[in-house]
Amino acid sequence: MAPEQMAESPDGSGPVPSPRPLDAIDQDILQMLQTDGRASIRSVAERVHVSRANAYARINRLIEDGVIRGFGARVNHERAGQGTSAYITLKIVQNSWRTVREQLRQLPGASHIALVGGDFDVLLLVHTPDNKALRELVLTRLQAIPEVLSTRTLLVFEEEDLEPQG
Repeated sequence: MAPEQMAESPDGSGPVPSPRPLDAIDQDILQMLQTDGRASIRSVAERVHVSRANAYARINRLIEDGVIRGFGARVNHERAGQGTSAYITLKIVQNSWRTVREQLRQLPGASHIALVGGDFDVLLLVHTPDNKALRELVLTRLQAIPEVLSTRTLLVFEEEDLEPQG
């Protein structure tokens, strides 16, 4: 593959090939797996009208191409003992994204990290058992990271995962 078709991997581990184009069957498979990540190869094949071997090969290709990053459960954080959620915005030292990202990945309860443009640099979603744990996370862990210049905490009152449209 030509160098101009290579992109940097999200984890910074090196170049990855550009993904192959997705056809309508691939899109249907993705939609089905987003709705039910535990769907069997057989049920996927039947739903999208291809053989089991074809469905298996397509899912493996989607995984190899990095289109499917993994399979997981949607968790009700409150019922799982993580009743306090917050979005935390961070302003960080210029060019420190990779260093900060690695430190944020280690935080207990961190579930989403995004480098963004605008009034702040990073948006972090965390789930903690209670406000005391959230306070500890922000004041002790986050503000101790040397590259973090400032934080702002937005407490989540209610949240809902959206089902894929289709």
